[in-house]
Amino acid sequence: MENQAVFSALEAVCEDAIAALSGQTGISDTEAASRLLESVRHIQGHGRALQHVVKCFTSVFHHFDLDPETPANGYRTLVKVVRACVLHVIQKARYVADNCNSAFFRAEHNASELEAYSTALRQLRALMYLGQRLLGENGVDQLYSTQDQGISHSFVREYMSLHKACFYGRCLGFQFSPALRPFFQTVVISMVSFGENWKKQQSGIGRAALSILTSGKYVVDPELRGAEFERITQNLDMHFWKAFWNLTESELLSGLASITANTVQVNLTLTVPPVTLRMPLASDHRLCVAVHPPVAHWGPGHVKMRLISHTLREGQDSEELLAYSEGTSGSMSLPSGFRPQRGAHSPRLVVHFHGGGFVAQTSKSHESYLKSWSRQLGVPILSVDYSLAPEAPFPRALEECFYAYCWALQNCHLLGSTAERVCLAGDSAGGNLCITVSMRAISNGVRVPDGIMAAYPATLLTADASPSRLLTLIDPMLPLGVLCKCINSYAGVECQTVEPTEELDTLGALGRETALLLTDLTQGASSWFQSLLDPVSLSLSSPPSHIPQGAPKAKSCDAEHNNGLVDYPEGFVPLRSEQLSEVRTPNAPILRNPYVSPLLAPNNLLKGLPPLHIVASALDAMLDDSVMFAKRLRSIGQPVTLSVVEDLPHGFLSLFQLSKETQEASDICTQRIRDVFEQYPVSANCEQPKVHLNNHITAVTDPFGLSRRDEELEGENELSD
Repeated sequence: MENQAVFSALEAVCEDAIAALSGQTGISDTEAASRLLESVRHIQGHGRALQHVVKCFTSVFHHFDLDPETPANGYRTLVKVVRACVLHVIQKARYVADNCNSAFFRAEHNASELEAYSTALRQLRALMYLGQRLLGENGVDQLYSTQDQGISHSFVREYMSLHKACFYGRCLGFQFSPALRPFFQTVVISMVSFGENWKKQQSGIGRAALSILTSGKYVVDPELRGAEFERITQNLDMHFWKAFWNLTESELLSGLASITANTVQVNLTLTVPPVTLRMPLASDHRLCVAVHPPVAHWGPGHVKMRLISHTLREGQDSEELLAYSEGTSGSMSLPSGFRPQRGAHSPRLVVHFHGGGFVAQTSKSHESYLKSWSRQLGVPILSVDYSLAPEAPFPRALEECFYAYCWALQNCHLLGSTAERVCLAGDSAGGNLCITVSMRAISNGVRVPDGIMAAYPATLLTADASPSRLLTLIDPMLPLGVLCKCINSYAGVECQTVEPTEELDTLGALGRETALLLTDLTQGASSWFQSLLDPVSLSLSSPPSHIPQGAPKAKSCDAEHNNGLVDYPEGFVPLRSEQLSEVRTPNAPILRNPYVSPLLAPNNLLKGLPPLHIVASALDAMLDDSVMFAKRLRSIGQPVTLSVVEDLPHGFLSLFQLSKETQEASDICTQRIRDVFEQYPVSANCEQPKVHLNNHITAVTDPFGLSRRDEELEGENELSD
């Protein structure tokens, strides 16, 4: 359905609902009837205003695409989100229009639903107006605003004061695939129930008990859940977020995930000592360059890795490799009573860097899809457990990942590979590290990987605004306040605000808080399922009068509260939270270092990069990072592909077992890694062949042709004087 038809349908259903509600006699609750009528009229007004802005965007947003075959950028995303919200409203308003005179019509519940979506449309108008300002300030083909006191500054200030709770209550996850909405609900319930008691009890048992008692109310009271989630995302520190994200590291959750994951014969954690490596120069293998172990911040230290292989291969059970795994977790699953059959060395190797905002998770959180990749590709995968910020800010993670890459090249025979073809793969922060490790290889003159698969990579770690980053106002997976905390931690700004761990071991114990989060998640999930079995309890919910102390409350923005933040069109005022959040805008000079923000790297580093395959999501707040980096590479003639999947959030690889859509997205990543290994030829005239895969769009460009031999690639990647 075209956008014009969508808004026409909204106008029609609002007229029908107004007519039905104005003449209805079946609703005994006159207050609820008045709320319904008022909400429909507000929705109608918001729809008319949004239709004009959407039309403005659709007339120009194609100028910001990578190419005609890849229609994806933040302006398109904003339109997509508005459209998704309007379609939800049409469905709910149609139900009201058709059933408001029914004896079984739940007036209170439906009034709350329409009020929530009316508020969501109101706040989306604010985002669209900010997007319009971006269009006015930025040039054609430019998605980011780099003006220090321009829209980037205004957006951060708007985020600190705008009401956001509506997007985390009844409207939670409306823009994403329906199959993922129960997941979002369960995660948010567990998060807010734990966050409410984060600093109330020093005792772990007491905190867990309080969390159990409070989680149920967030199931039956979406408004309370949204308000509490807004408070958490704005005010809790990095220590809380590290504990929450590391929940996936717990033995129980990882064990549950492994039940449905592919079985592998090799899953070993390795600890590599800090020894200087002698690596051959890519330009002349007779010469060597020294690669020193990581030293940033606390001197030389071990580097931890995980080796995953679907099939046992030569070298993987050698005494030399097993010596690296002594005293660590890991296993080899071999047939008992039989002599193990070892496969030959694979000519291919994947070196993987996990995501987690540079601050959380390890390879253990990503085992499920790594096992699947190993089976589908038939290759060993080495995943690096780099040290995490804020205890280990930049450049420690980069140093460890580059050292691990060089160690893998030198010791590939132990990993079950001859490393004839090597692909770097990573998601989010890991995608950033894939690119910067390759840049480090270029600058050191060592062999560059044969290709990179980067899923939703972060390529610009600054507070510069872009249309897709406006989504951090509504995204439950990547709120702006949390994103800024991650960036500041990696830059070393947040080092003093987080309690240091006893030992910098990312595979070690995750603390009492993570264990308690498991209790919250279980309770939240069981309460949610109970609510499905007892729908009557949902109908009894009402707008909360018991918002906890410190939770933001929505109020209209007037002249007193607007304070000239943004000049909105006359007659429009967004809702504000009574409690302003404190967001420390990332502005450290190191964030513009090319090894932190590769989008800002000089051409001489980018020109040496291997073929890069980016897989992004149309609903990801970091989408514009992918689009702009692909444009930058194409502008200097570098081989790059961009595939964009629909209706999925940032971090979809970690959710690949939850739905058909996330599984298909993971399969696209697998295919891109396979493309690196097979190096299929692409026409040098830069015409973009279409790749037909379900639920995503893709474009490919390779002005060089990808059938060159490894030696030619290495020669061309030699760092010039």
